[in-house]
Amino acid sequence: MTSYAPRDPQTDRLLAPGNSVFVIIDYQPTQIQSIESMNRHQLVQNIVATTKLMQAYHVPIILSTVNVATGRNKDTIDDLKAVLGDTPSYDRTTINAWEDQEFNEAVTSTNRHNIIIAALWTEACLTFPAIDAMAEGYDVYPVVDAVGGTSLDAHEAALRRVEQAGAHPTSYAQLACELQRDWNRTDTVPAFLEGMFETGKFLEL
Repeated sequence: MTSYAPRDPQTDRLLAPGNSVFVIIDYQPTQIQSIESMNRHQLVQNIVATTKLMQAYHVPIILSTVNVATGRNKDTIDDLKAVLGDTPSYDRTTINAWEDQEFNEAVTSTNRHNIIIAALWTEACLTFPAIDAMAEGYDVYPVVDAVGGTSLDAHEAALRRVEQAGAHPTSYAQLACELQRDWNRTDTVPAFLEGMFETGKFLEL
């Protein structure tokens, strides 16, 4: 049983820590409280678990909020902020984060062509930057079980729209397996197992 050497991230067809960036958009109290497409407690658990997963595999994380500086909205929810620590947050007035210069430059400066995206709502703050990024040549991967919309219909319609535009929907478990790829990468196995347990994929460690 001999594994091949790790693929070159620049030519790898799959997501890898070396070719991906994770963007988190608008996980703020108002947005969380308006989600009707899934259980809100599960949504928070899943976005926290997904963020921990990205940290374990050293995927760059770009965090953004909307209307905090204007006083119209509160900052990122505490559960997520506790995990993110001192990760910079790019506050915007634009609904479409791709139209905010600081956020846009933060993403593009990573030089990663795969954008893993989690945003609230699916029908707005996920859809709009996803479509714009794909138009500029990026591959976009919405994390379907860590995002939500104002209704199940709105959420599903938005996912269909971005998929028709070329997005590649993914899930927590698929991301974890795709980033891990080989059990010989023993440094990240504990985080993989812990995340699977925390999200209910495994019943015991």
